[in-house]
Amino acid sequence: MSTLSPAQRQSIAWLAIAAVAGVLLWLLAPVLTPFLVGAILAYALHPAAEKLASRRVPRILAVLLVEVAVIVAALAVLLLIVPILSKELPLLKAQIPLLADKLNQTLTPWLAQHGIQVALDVGSIKGFVVKYLDANLEDWLSAALASARIGGSVLLAIVGNAVLVPVVLFYLLMDWPRIVPRVQAFIPPRMRAQVGGFLDECDSVLGQYLRGQLLVMLVLAAYYVIALALAGFDLALPVGVFTGLAIFIPYLGFGLGLALALLAGVLQFTSLYGVVAVAVIYGIGQLVESLFLTPRLVGERIGLNPLAVIFALLAFGQLFGFVGILVALPLSAVALVALQRLRAMYLASGLYGGG
Repeated sequence: MSTLSPAQRQSIAWLAIAAVAGVLLWLLAPVLTPFLVGAILAYALHPAAEKLASRRVPRILAVLLVEVAVIVAALAVLLLIVPILSKELPLLKAQIPLLADKLNQTLTPWLAQHGIQVALDVGSIKGFVVKYLDANLEDWLSAALASARIGGSVLLAIVGNAVLVPVVLFYLLMDWPRIVPRVQAFIPPRMRAQVGGFLDECDSVLGQYLRGQLLVMLVLAAYYVIALALAGFDLALPVGVFTGLAIFIPYLGFGLGLALALLAGVLQFTSLYGVVAVAVIYGIGQLVESLFLTPRLVGERIGLNPLAVIFALLAFGQLFGFVGILVALPLSAVALVALQRLRAMYLASGLYGGG
């Protein structure tokens, strides 16, 4: 019976450690989500905190300034929806019954010619609109509380993550100069040079990704604002800025911006012009982003092809839910660096060369 060489035993040990870590990550995914998000945010924001601290700003104040700035920016993006809804909801109340009547007069006869007997219940639609869009603040709060009681666990998870992520981020930013050396101390001395090179390469790729993604967001925000304004949209500024900045949520951000633009176009123009204008503007924007901006500013920097992007979004979304979609691309960039190194090791090994 042959015995394993030291190198083989070492490889098996590392594989076992990786397998245990993977199982724990899968089992504890719901618990680890806020800590993972906080760690990623801390990695992205610690240079700003370190820069302020290097200018003799007390570290706790520097961390608070950075974290408050990020929270305010995130709330500002979310609040862009407020003027959209405040203007569109009254229009919805007036337009939905009219649109239902128009569909009944045009669509129903056309379907009848093809043997499909369908008619919209305009009375029920009007009743629905009056019930929900005429509701006052107390009615909305009552409905929200009822939903909260039904889906209490989901609401609790959302609120818990919303509280935990800033707390985790604060402590990580405060302790970052001490955390990094402690983590490095766990690396065996003989492997520190190799691991250090890998981490430096990951840091470079992630930095390029973040800078490229920010440029894409700013360019698209400017494009959508200008294009929607030229098309005559009253809500060009909030809809355009929201769409551009929401691009950091792959696919979902664009879809939400498109839905808001379609709603604004249909209600403002009450004709096909709004739909066609949105289709043209957002179609061009998607083409420019997919064929020029993202490949030039992001894709070429991190080396992910479209199939890899789709797989990463699905995989991380399955593991970590909505938050997984947010962190899919940067973590995939790190995984790509690891795979490239593994490929280089395999090509240089005796297993590949037959030596």
